[in-house]
Amino acid sequence: MSTLNQEETLYHEKLWLETPLIRSIHISSLLQCNVYLKLDTLQPAQSFKYRGISHFAQHAKRTHGPDVHLIIASGGNAGLAAACAANVLKVRCTVYLPHGVNQSTIDFLRKEGAEVVIEGSYYLEALQGARKAVEAEANAIMIPAYDDPVVWEGHASMVYEIKRQLPDGTKPDAIFCSVGGGGLAGGIMDGCKAVGWDDVPLVTVETHGSNCFYQSLSLNDGPFAGDVASRPVPEGTRPEHCTEHNVTVAHLATLKSKATSLGASSPSAAVVRKALNRKGGVRSICIPDEMAMQAVLNFAEDHKTLVELACSATIAPAYKPSLFSKLVPESRSNKPATVVLVVCGGFKISLDDLEEYRRIVAADLAEGGDWEVAYNGKLLATAKAE
Repeated sequence: MSTLNQEETLYHEKLWLETPLIRSIHISSLLQCNVYLKLDTLQPAQSFKYRGISHFAQHAKRTHGPDVHLIIASGGNAGLAAACAANVLKVRCTVYLPHGVNQSTIDFLRKEGAEVVIEGSYYLEALQGARKAVEAEANAIMIPAYDDPVVWEGHASMVYEIKRQLPDGTKPDAIFCSVGGGGLAGGIMDGCKAVGWDDVPLVTVETHGSNCFYQSLSLNDGPFAGDVASRPVPEGTRPEHCTEHNVTVAHLATLKSKATSLGASSPSAAVVRKALNRKGGVRSICIPDEMAMQAVLNFAEDHKTLVELACSATIAPAYKPSLFSKLVPESRSNKPATVVLVVCGGFKISLDDLEEYRRIVAADLAEGGDWEVAYNGKLLATAKAE
């Protein structure tokens, strides 16, 4: 079956809208290669979260009927996607949020018809509340935020679109995405396998202080340098072996990054296994919050688009040519490399945030020195002012 027929079969009832893939003149010129932006930026119906979560919601309604009650725990973006999907499908939806979620997110959820429950101070406490609600109601179904094959299948639709949207016969030399719990990365890996791109390297980007995927890769034999036993386990990280997927995953006691949408305390064990097994491999990096903030500012200036820190993390290496050259292999031909950046947007960004980031980055630049980037177990110094 052709990839086009596969796509039509899998997604013939899709709720999301196809998103643009554009060549960035600014970044392509900076890096002297072809950089394409997959703009899953509009919230919530044109976000990657909406792809996977609406796909799961449709599956839940087909399986359990129109009286199904969709329940999800979220810090914001996944809840918005669930509320929007439930509204379209005309099914009940309840979103459990931890304290501290901003009022604009709560208002948006209610406008989409969702019930909102504030539970606990952290995501895990909201998740516990959601699980209790599911156990107490026969028609209730938990929507997984990132750890489910149906969710990954929805996210994989992005890769089918990218394959159609790139110039004919073009195969990317790398795809970049940000990682929290691993749902998007899992979908991209599945999509790449489906369209014949399993050998395309995937560059996954996190921020220091919210890097459970990076730490999980470090706990296993795979892309990181050296022997597993010789790699130190950071303070506050608890390794746990998953027998089902034969991987060790990292559980973080605290999340210190301002990129809160990357704030999973542990990743999907199945996605970690996919990353370790895939032919094209995974190039895993962690960057400082300030570098992600700088990318928000640069991207807003160049592309007139606001993205939250969880998204700008993906873009940040593309604004650092010396770092980018270490992450992207040589092109398969004599032509310039072709790279795709998944620009996932996000709801957690405002003009006030932009001004705060401007102040923080300016103060950090004034201190001089380099930013420390972790790359597959190695530390790289990256110039702040590059």
